[in-house]
Amino acid sequence: MGDNSASPGPGRRYSLDARQLRIRIAGITINVGCDDTDSRLRVYGAMEQFLIDEGEPDVRVRTAWRNLRDENAGAKVFDSGSLWQLYFDNGNYLFRLKFPDSRFPYKLAYFNSDFTSGDIYMNPDYVSRDNPVYPLEYPLDELLLMNLLSRGRGVEVHSSGIVDASGEGYLFIGQSGAGKTTMSRLWEKLEGVKILSDDRIILREQDGQVWMYGTPWHGEAELASATEAVLTHVFFLRQSPRNELVRQTPTRSAARLLACAFPPFFSPDGIEYALRFYEEVTRIVPCHELGFVPDDTVVEFIRRQMD
Repeated sequence: MGDNSASPGPGRRYSLDARQLRIRIAGITINVGCDDTDSRLRVYGAMEQFLIDEGEPDVRVRTAWRNLRDENAGAKVFDSGSLWQLYFDNGNYLFRLKFPDSRFPYKLAYFNSDFTSGDIYMNPDYVSRDNPVYPLEYPLDELLLMNLLSRGRGVEVHSSGIVDASGEGYLFIGQSGAGKTTMSRLWEKLEGVKILSDDRIILREQDGQVWMYGTPWHGEAELASATEAVLTHVFFLRQSPRNELVRQTPTRSAARLLACAFPPFFSPDGIEYALRFYEEVTRIVPCHELGFVPDDTVVEFIRRQMD
């Protein structure tokens, strides 16, 4: 079977209920602390794999409880249309998280201009102090990483990431329904294969190579891994009556990558950086459109083509 365990790696000694959490995603370390001596923090699900014992933080987040009925939010920058809105106030960013049927936010998260430090305030009317809590509960953890990456650190893309037993790193890209989860399940059955994620992958460039990193934000197959690999091939998914590869031009590939990306669309600088980054990816990594039959034949087809 592939190496896709959802349990923490061997030798990890961290506590799941603590006043401080240290999380590492895509080589970025986030330290989350709590001011309340009677409260405890913990993560849940796939995020447990991303806990670490030590490491200098890239981001420091402080957590506290506060009555959030009379907060001044500042100027609205973006409205997700669901749980969160983004505001800009006195050089800081503010995420306001609110349930659709509630009058007041259940959480406010303030971050400095480069998203390297922040303060999270949780509303005791909605978030209990009595049970261990994860202050960066989704979608806030992904929003933090997305904005931090856009400051020249990397990008997040809607894709599945697979490392073959030979060490080849494959990125399968597509919107919902394109076949990312199907592809992940086909590869998951094979010995020596690692599934980094069946839905979201972070890409970063280092020393002339593009690295892909697993994330805790998985898809239907619930496959996630806190590991990384060098990206060697990019495939844009298209279901087809037969398996076939069509080489894509760098310009076309960069546009398709951006179409499946998670940049901060409210930030012109973030969009510009993402486009430059994807242009660099297409310069380094060969990109193909993959028309595929959703069965085991596509795995052998890819392996033959890569050989």
